[in-house]
Amino acid sequence: MSSRNFIILLAIMLTVSFFPVSALTELERVTIVDPKLVNAFGISLGNNVNVDQQIQISADIINNQEKSQTFIYLVQIKNEENFVVSIGWISGQLTPYQKFNPSLSWTPSQPGEFTAEIFVWEGLQNHNALSKYTMLQISVS
Repeated sequence: MSSRNFIILLAIMLTVSFFPVSALTELERVTIVDPKLVNAFGISLGNNVNVDQQIQISADIINNQEKSQTFIYLVQIKNEENFVVSIGWISGQLTPYQKFNPSLSWTPSQPGEFTAEIFVWEGLQNHNALSKYTMLQISVS
């Protein structure tokens, strides 16, 4: 190997080591962690609540990108028959690597088993997912 070829090979190796190839996939742009039910003061309630008890469906969302990201935090609640009984959302913008804790209010009007599905999308019109969705089970008595 000539010294010229060696220098070119060394330059390529250094370039690759300083510029990692691992890019985020579409569903890795935001992470949803620690979904839970909380009261108005942010205190965790567990998964068992009462009829007419106002609760907040909360989760931490983290922007895994080096750029700002607009988002919609959407929560839909389904009953035991898999019918949507409540849906709500808030929108905002995450700065690079920001962790944010949005929550949406819900007051169950009847007892039963419910599932809260939490989504983080780019927007309502452009509803490309930024993360895999997560679920939270809710027992209402």
